[in-house]
Amino acid sequence: MARLVILYAIALALTVTGLEWLEYRYVTRTFSTEIYIVLLAAGFAGLGLWAGHRLTRRRVQPTFERNDAAIRSLGLTPREYEILELLAAGRSNKEIARQLEISPNTAKTHIASVFQKLEVQRRTQAIHKARELALIP
Repeated sequence: MARLVILYAIALALTVTGLEWLEYRYVTRTFSTEIYIVLLAAGFAGLGLWAGHRLTRRRVQPTFERNDAAIRSLGLTPREYEILELLAAGRSNKEIARQLEISPNTAKTHIASVFQKLEVQRRTQAIHKARELALIP
C-alpha cells in the first residue's frame, strides 16, 4: 500500500512539474517583451540606486567652534551670550525671562544691549550676524 501511495505521489509531482513548465513556457512566450522590460527596468533601477549611493558625497557636519575673540571684541557678557543663544533658539521675551529667571523688562534690556553690540535692528539680523561671526551654531 505504501508503495502505491509513493508511486501516485511521484506521478502527481511529475505531472504538476510538467504543467508548471508548460505554463512557464506559455507565459514567457506570451509576455516575453513585458518580462524583458521589467527585468531591464529593475536592473537599471538597481544600478541607479547603487551608483547614486556610491558616487554622492556624504555630508560631514563640521564641528562648531565658537569665536571667543569676536565675543571679547564685541564686549558680550556671559548673560548676553545666553540671551543670544535663546534668541537663536526662537524664544520669545517672556520665554527668555522665564528660563533665565529674570523679569521681562530685564530680558528686553539684555536683548537691546545685544542688538546694540551687534549693530542690528531685529532678531533675525542679530541671529544672522551672530552666525556670520561664528558666535552661535
